[in-house]
Amino acid sequence: MNFAFSVQGLTKRYPHFHLGDLDLRLPEGQIMGLVGVNGAGKTTLLRILTGLALPDRGQVEVLGLPMPGQQVAVKRDLGFASEDMRLYRSRTLRWHMDLIARIYPGWDEAYASELLRRFDLRADQAVGGFSHGQRVKALLLLNLSRRPRLLLLDEPTTGLDPVARAEVLEALAEVLRDEQRSVLFSSHNTHDIEQLADTITFLHQGRIVASEEKERFLDLWRRIVCQGDAAFEQVDWPEVAAARRSGSLVELKVRRFDDGIRERLAAGGLAVQSVHPMSLEDIFVTTVRTGGAA
Repeated sequence: MNFAFSVQGLTKRYPHFHLGDLDLRLPEGQIMGLVGVNGAGKTTLLRILTGLALPDRGQVEVLGLPMPGQQVAVKRDLGFASEDMRLYRSRTLRWHMDLIARIYPGWDEAYASELLRRFDLRADQAVGGFSHGQRVKALLLLNLSRRPRLLLLDEPTTGLDPVARAEVLEALAEVLRDEQRSVLFSSHNTHDIEQLADTITFLHQGRIVASEEKERFLDLWRRIVCQGDAAFEQVDWPEVAAARRSGSLVELKVRRFDDGIRERLAAGGLAVQSVHPMSLEDIFVTTVRTGGAA
């Protein structure tokens, strides 16, 4: 299997932050969502993958080439868009498109024209007159039209209002359905990640707390409401990530649900009242609060 990127034993230290030891790989053609609160280390990881930051220790390969040694070759097939990237406000989008086309031989003008239509952008408009959502779409267009093999998106929907966020995500999802490209999409918004990603990685305080296929996360986690007087909080079951009692009701958040858990609960004096799926956000919050693997 070929990997869009691979990191092993990756460590990066700053005065007040430590990233590591990270082992993470993204198979080619997949979309990975990198979920974490602000300050979790998402941007640091993406900066290392782009060659903008150097690791203190560990091995980093991007598109099969070692980084940072081969970053010039890597960047020909690497796209990167971040919410804090800036365009020249007085220049038109067409000017930016022509600039990128001169730098990158792989620029696809026909595809750029198609993305202009999909993203509902005007090439002859100065980007200073764009809304925040339009600027995000313009950055995506400038990256995607180069046909990069790996696209890194660092919090691209931050600061967007709900309507603009929905428009950007719908447009991006439409493009990614048509293309066999690898994508690493970082966000603290689990709803954005859930809409796009094949695989989810939870990053917290510089370490990976869980990494799994999205559907497997959603299939295995359940919120169970039970009734009974048993002191379940004192029972140590590895499947139970969190337990909370309210009167005679006990709410359990279970990371490896199966039908046998009902029988075990009944044997322990707790009758199952209901079983509910959990959202990705609830799974993430529970995993971070308990400090364990999902």
